[in-house]
Amino acid sequence: MVTANDGNNFGARAVALLLAGTMLASVATPALAQGRPARGARPAAAPAGPTGPAIVPRGTATPAVDSTDPNALTIKTLRVEGSQRIEPETVLSYTKLRVGLRYTNETLDQALKDLQASDLFVEFSISGVESGDIVVRIRENPIINRVILEGNKALKADKITKEIKLSPRQIFTRTAVRQDVARIIELYRRQGRFAAVVSPKMVSLDQNRVDVVFEITEGPKSKVRQINILGNEIFSDDKLRGEMATKQSRWFRLLSSNTSYDQDRLNYDQQKLRQYYLTEGYADFRVTSAVAELTPDKRDFIITYVVEEGKRYKFGDVTVDSEIRDFDNKRLAAALPVKKDAWYNAKLVENSVDQLNEAAGLFGYAFTDVNPEFQKDAETLTMSMNFHIAQAQRSYVERVEINGNTQTQDKVVRREMRLAEGDAFNSFQMKRSQDRINSLGYFQDKMEIKPTPGSSPDRVILETNLEEKSTGELQLSAGYSSLERFIIQANITQRNFRGKGQELRAGVNYSSYSKSIELGFTEPYLFDKNVAVGLDLFRRDYNSFNYNGDDRQTTYSQVSTGFQLRTGVPLTEYWSLSGRYGLSYDEVKLDRGLYYTDINGDGVRGNSPGDTCSNLQAGRYLCEAIGNRWTSSVGASLLYDSLNSRLRPTAGQRLSLSADFAGLGGDVKYARARFEGSKFMSLGSGFIFSLTGEGGVIKSLEKDRGPGVDSVRITDRFYLGEPQFRGFNIRGVGPRVLRQQFTTDANGKQILITDRNQTIDDALGGRAYYLARAEIEIPLGAGARELGLRPTVYAQMGSLFGIKRPLPTATFPTITDAQGNVTVLPITTLLRDSAGRQLYNVPSGNATNAGAFTTCQIGYSATAGGVCAGDSTNLIASNSTPPFQETFLGNSPKPRVTVGFGVNWTSPFGPLRIDIAKALVSQKGDDEKLVTFNVGTQF
Repeated sequence: MVTANDGNNFGARAVALLLAGTMLASVATPALAQGRPARGARPAAAPAGPTGPAIVPRGTATPAVDSTDPNALTIKTLRVEGSQRIEPETVLSYTKLRVGLRYTNETLDQALKDLQASDLFVEFSISGVESGDIVVRIRENPIINRVILEGNKALKADKITKEIKLSPRQIFTRTAVRQDVARIIELYRRQGRFAAVVSPKMVSLDQNRVDVVFEITEGPKSKVRQINILGNEIFSDDKLRGEMATKQSRWFRLLSSNTSYDQDRLNYDQQKLRQYYLTEGYADFRVTSAVAELTPDKRDFIITYVVEEGKRYKFGDVTVDSEIRDFDNKRLAAALPVKKDAWYNAKLVENSVDQLNEAAGLFGYAFTDVNPEFQKDAETLTMSMNFHIAQAQRSYVERVEINGNTQTQDKVVRREMRLAEGDAFNSFQMKRSQDRINSLGYFQDKMEIKPTPGSSPDRVILETNLEEKSTGELQLSAGYSSLERFIIQANITQRNFRGKGQELRAGVNYSSYSKSIELGFTEPYLFDKNVAVGLDLFRRDYNSFNYNGDDRQTTYSQVSTGFQLRTGVPLTEYWSLSGRYGLSYDEVKLDRGLYYTDINGDGVRGNSPGDTCSNLQAGRYLCEAIGNRWTSSVGASLLYDSLNSRLRPTAGQRLSLSADFAGLGGDVKYARARFEGSKFMSLGSGFIFSLTGEGGVIKSLEKDRGPGVDSVRITDRFYLGEPQFRGFNIRGVGPRVLRQQFTTDANGKQILITDRNQTIDDALGGRAYYLARAEIEIPLGAGARELGLRPTVYAQMGSLFGIKRPLPTATFPTITDAQGNVTVLPITTLLRDSAGRQLYNVPSGNATNAGAFTTCQIGYSATAGGVCAGDSTNLIASNSTPPFQETFLGNSPKPRVTVGFGVNWTSPFGPLRIDIAKALVSQKGDDEKLVTFNVGTQF
C-alpha cells in the first residue's frame, strides 16, 4: 500500500522514494537485473521526510518497472473509500488512475501528488498495489463553520474579512490559512504596525467541521524614530528633514500621520530631496542610497539617506526659440522668471514652461509643445536654457461637453462657461469658467475643464466631467454657544432647487436670547437672463442684554417682522450691481417689572397704566429706545468678485460697497454706507493667507432729539465684538455706560465698587466702525484633515465709535462730614397716584390696614381721594434708589488689536470653532474675553 497522511511536502516523498530505491538496490537479486522483482520481496521502510510522512511502499509493491514490460501490473479494479461530500468519480478525476492502466510505483506516487494538489483531503493512501485491485482511501478536509478574529482593534473586522480567502462553508486548507495569515500581516504593515503577530488556531467540531480562529496581536504603530542624512554639507539635517513628508516621531506630532513608516513615502521623500536641491542650484544632486532599518523590538524605524550634493550652478543664457510666428522671442524670454546669472532653480524652469503655455493659450493655441533644452557647462558651472516652442495651430472651440450632471440642467453649467462653440480658444477664459462652475457648490471639488483634440488640428473640445454632490442640506441641531447659551436650530436649504440653480431655504432658530424664522428664495437667472432676483421673509425676536457680574440680564427686546426684495445684474466679468428694498416693523420694549416706575405704590413696577420707563432703573439711553416703528429702506451694492471659490477660496479678491437709505415712508430716516473687502492667496505647502476688512457709517436724517440724545436709535447702530472681533466679548467693543454701586468699608467709609464682575455694563453701539483681520490657515497631516480640523492664526484691528455722549441719568445728593469725606445719598421719590395725589402708607403696627397705601394722611380710605376714617398717622410713601455712578467709556476711534489662534472642526455633532485670542491693545471700558467657542450652529 502507498499512503500519505499529510501530503504537504512533495520533496519529503521524493527523498523517501530515493532512499527506498537505494536500499532496494543494495539487496537486489539477479532477477532484478532482468527488470522483474522476486515474488514476496519487501523493501525497507523509508525514513520520514523533514516536514511530513514519506511515501512508504508496502505489500508486494516493487521498485520502478518499465511500463512497456509485458509482465507489468495492470489495474484490474479501482474504487474510492472514505468519501463523504465528494463523489468517488470526482476524487478519481484528480488522478490519472483508470481500470486497465499499466502502473508502476511512479504512477502511484504521481496519483498521490495529484490528490495533494487538489487541497481537498487531509489524508490519502493507495492500497491493493500487489493485486491490481486498487483502493484509494481518503479523509476529506473539514468544512469551515466560522472564521473568528480576536484581538483586532486598530483594524475593524469587516476590513479584514473582505481581504482574506477563508469564509464559512468553504473547505479548510492549511495553504489558505498560511496565505490569509500573510495577508492580515500585510494589512497591518500598511498601517505601520510591523510588530503585528497572527496565530491561526483550529477548533474541531462534529460533522467534520472546524472553527478557524485568528489570534491577532496588533502591537504598536512602528514610528520613524530617526532620519539620518549622510553626505550633506551645504544644508543641515533639520533643514532637509523639513522638506520631507516623513517626520520623526515626537510628542508634538501626536495628530500627524506622517510619523509612521511608509515605503511609498520613502520614495517620495527622495524625490522631495532632489527637488529641493534642484531649486537651490545643485543640478548634479542625487541620493545614492536610502535604507530603512526596523529596530529589534519592531517598534520603530531608523531611515538613513546617503546623498551627493555636487556643485552649485547658475543660469547661463536664457533664450526662447518659437516656431509660432506671432511670438516675439526676445520679449518672451525677458518676461520669464528665469534670469541669467541667477542661481539655477528647477521650479523656475517649470514655471517658465507653464507661463509660455499660458501665453500661447491666451493667443488661442490650445496645444503647445514647450520643450526646455539644457546646456550644462561643468567648468563655468552654468546652465544655459533654451525654451523651444514647436509649431502649433490656433484653436477654436468645436464644442463644449458637459458630462456627469444627472440632476443639474445643462444650461446651469453652460451659463457659467466663458467660452462657447465657435469661440477662439483662450486659456484664461477656460480657467475662469472652471472657477465659476466650482463656485456653484453643486459638484465635487477640483473639477477641471480639459481641452482635448477635436475633429481637426485647429479644433478643441472642452470636456467638463462633473461629479454631483448633495446640494440639499437639512440641519437639526441642539448645542451651546458662549453667545446665546443653549440653542435649538432647524434649517433646510436646497441650493440647486429642481436642478435649475435656484436656492430655497427655511430656518428656525431658538435660544435663550433670540428666536427667528426666515424663508428665502433666489432665482439667479430670471427668464434665462443674467438677472438675479430674490425674496426674504423674516420674523426676528432678539433680546439685548447686559452683564452684572456673571449674571446676564435682558435689557430691551426687539421684535422685527418684514421682508426684503433683492435683484442683481452683472456689469462686467467681475463687477456686478445689486439692489434691494426692505420693509420691517420693529417693536422695542423694556422689562416693565425691572425698568418701569411704581406710580401707585402697589410694589409692582409697570403694573399701572401710568407707570413709565424709569431713568433711574434703566438709564436714559434705554428708555429712549422704547417704541414701535416702521422702517422702509432701499439700498444698492457694487460688488467686485474674482475669488476662485465662494465656498473655500484660496486665491482672488472680493470688494463690496453698499449704501442704504431709510425714509421712503415709515418712521425711521437714516443713510448708511458699508465697505467689505477680502483677499486670498496661497503661500505654498497648503498655507492660505487672507486679508479681510470692513467698515461702516450711519447718519440720521431726522431732527436732533435733544441734548444727550443721539439721533441714531440704539437699535439701528453698529455693534462690534464676538464673534467677528475675537478677543472681546459680544458687543464688547465701543461706547458703553458702566453703572457702579457704592458700598461701605470696615471703617464705615463709603467706597465705589470697581470690580467689573459687579458692574452693570450697557453697550450703546456706534455710528461708525472699522475692522481688519490678517489670517493664515495652517495645513495639517492627512489624519487631522480626515477629522475635519482646520487651524488658523490671526491678528485683528478695529474700533467702534461716533455717538453723542449721553446725559447723566441722575444727580445724587451728597453730604460732607467734618473730615471732608463725601457721602453720596440715595434719591427719594414720592409716590403719587395717577391724579398726582400724594400716597401714604399705613404703619405696619396699626391694628387695621397695616401696610396699605392710601391718599389719607390721617386715617384710611380704600378709594383714592375718598373720605378718611380712623386716627392713624400715616407715613409718606416713597421709593429710595441706592446711589450709583455712571461712566461713559469706549467712544474712541483708536484701534483695538488682538492676536490669537483658532480651530474649525467639522465634528459629528455639528461644526465647532474654538478661539483663543488675547487683546494686546484695548480702550478703557472694553470687555475682553480670552476663549470663545460655538458648537451646534453655523458661524
